[in-house]
Amino acid sequence: MKIENLLDVQLALHIARHGSITAAAHALGLSPQTASAALKRLEGQLGTRLFERSTRNVRPTPAGQGWLGQMQRALELMDEAEAQLDSEHAALRGPVRLAAPSDLARQVLLPLLDDFLARHPGVQLSLAVGDQPRNVLHDAVDVAIRYGELADSRLVARHLADARPLACAAPDYLARHGTPQHPQDLLQHNCLTSQRSGRLHAVWRFERGGQWQEVRVQGNRSTDDASLARQWAVAGHGIALKSHIDLQADLRAGRLVPLLPGWRTAPYPLHALLPSSRFVPRRVRALVEHLAQALQGIGAAFPGSTAGTAIILPP
Repeated sequence: MKIENLLDVQLALHIARHGSITAAAHALGLSPQTASAALKRLEGQLGTRLFERSTRNVRPTPAGQGWLGQMQRALELMDEAEAQLDSEHAALRGPVRLAAPSDLARQVLLPLLDDFLARHPGVQLSLAVGDQPRNVLHDAVDVAIRYGELADSRLVARHLADARPLACAAPDYLARHGTPQHPQDLLQHNCLTSQRSGRLHAVWRFERGGQWQEVRVQGNRSTDDASLARQWAVAGHGIALKSHIDLQADLRAGRLVPLLPGWRTAPYPLHALLPSSRFVPRRVRALVEHLAQALQGIGAAFPGSTAGTAIILPP
């Protein structure tokens, strides 16, 4: 092992956090000269320059950025292993980095996360919200919540719930424009489309009696933020196609009305993704279990629900 002093690693992480050797030194009770010498020693052991220095700030090099991320995880795993030696039933502590879709996070997950943190005050949650998929193998993410079918054999997927997207609109919109009775009627309506990974998803598919109908919808609003599409629908700007899990509160309150009774869409499963090749801290496993138990009944209205089962994704 090239690294001779673990304190040097902790110093490097503090420098990255503070953007300053002097500030990192003060945080660790060192002199700036001692900290600068320790950083120089560490870079010499690694044979790599970890930081670019300027008169204004200190920032990681590309190589340093990757190394620092791995070292942060390594130290967290050491803390977790030490905690497990104390007791498998010891209080959970440490950070959990969670990534989740925007509307799911705001409409469903926030109270579940509040409850988890109230039960485990030693856990620090970092929540990344967005509809662009986060990579649990390379990004600074411990677990990612994701809709849709998955096909990465390097991941473990915990199935949380079954969902099907629903076409829906506000009562005000339907009063002004009429209620579609058939998928093809959507061609006469303003449909709110979404963008994922740079692609526009404007082909909506519906099934009844084993027969599928495809409709290439159009509208004057499109977004890569699913929560914004729901807000537009609630405001009466058009028809949205959204997971019924995200729509629960609006449907119960009557802000949105489900459309096309008798027609259904393809399943849209919800998973928690974890890296299969990496040790998963107990606090992360506990959070996934908490979410699985809370979400397992949401998809019960749809046949074939397998919420709560764990699967290894095929290659």
